[in-house]
Amino acid sequence: MTDASPWWTPHIHADRRPRLMARNAIAAALRGWFAARDFVEVTTSALQVSPGNEAHLSAFATEAVAPDASRQPLYLHTSPEFACKKLLAAGERRIFSLGAVWRNRERGPLHHPEFTMLEWYRVGDTVESLMADCAEFLALAAEKAGAKSFRFRGREADPFAEPERLSVAEAFLAYAGIDLLATVAADGSTDRDALRAALVRAGLRTAPDDNWADLFSRVMVEKVEPALGQGRATILYGYPVSEAALARPSAEDPRVAERFELYCCGVELANAFGELTDPAEQRRRFVAEMDEKERVYGERYPLDEDFLAALAIMPQASGAALGFDRLVMLATGATRIEDVIWAPVAGSP
Repeated sequence: MTDASPWWTPHIHADRRPRLMARNAIAAALRGWFAARDFVEVTTSALQVSPGNEAHLSAFATEAVAPDASRQPLYLHTSPEFACKKLLAAGERRIFSLGAVWRNRERGPLHHPEFTMLEWYRVGDTVESLMADCAEFLALAAEKAGAKSFRFRGREADPFAEPERLSVAEAFLAYAGIDLLATVAADGSTDRDALRAALVRAGLRTAPDDNWADLFSRVMVEKVEPALGQGRATILYGYPVSEAALARPSAEDPRVAERFELYCCGVELANAFGELTDPAEQRRRFVAEMDEKERVYGERYPLDEDFLAALAIMPQASGAALGFDRLVMLATGATRIEDVIWAPVAGSP
């Protein structure tokens, strides 16, 4: 912690407590919102055989020791997604989870090793319904925190205003002058050299070992994300399929996926998918993600074979994950995620 005194010091806690009480009020309001719409709250195991198979997500590893002293590798989940989708395969139709998840290699003003994720799924509904949900959650959080606006690092947004909708391609053109989809083929394959040339023309740095995804992320971080969610929230949709490992391709344009992210005050709040339910395609994508993880970090995570089996009978659905602590931050005017966590993990941000 950067405070001279730890968070449990009475005077420090007294300063933090109003935001923590707002956190509780927002959580209670969200649970009430879901209950009124016939969602079932589910609690999933934090220990999983696979923590998730996205290249740049890092997990906490552990192991289970059986009575016979045999050992099984396990991980703290980075999201309840795999378990939630198994529940959809089992027959649930509207579910949500509000609970702890863990991500390694992440700590800072907007990141904490253990944080709270709100994840919800709608069987038979489209991502459009999730966009509407997100808009309602912003207003609900503001109402419970008594906030008329959200603020972070000099940026401000009206949580009661209808979010703007902006495609990733539109954002790249508007904020970086780059024609992104000119570097994506109809089959979803990408042209690294074309995107690199576009970055050079835009005055952005590149490195000899950058792949297409590295270049895409650099434009997002340096040019696009800081411009989003100012004045009102932004729903950024239409991600290239290569940047949406768990989402199905768009019926309108196979180069992009049914994925959107919610931004407010330049902060990413939520990530949503029209869920991919093809187990063979999902396996192919996971293997590619783990190949990339091994290239960058020298490690890979196992695949959850139960999850892939469940996808074969999972109905069409849409799902979203929202960083609950970040929502509370914006609603209460906090400047660090630790300011809205009751008992932060030991160590320095």
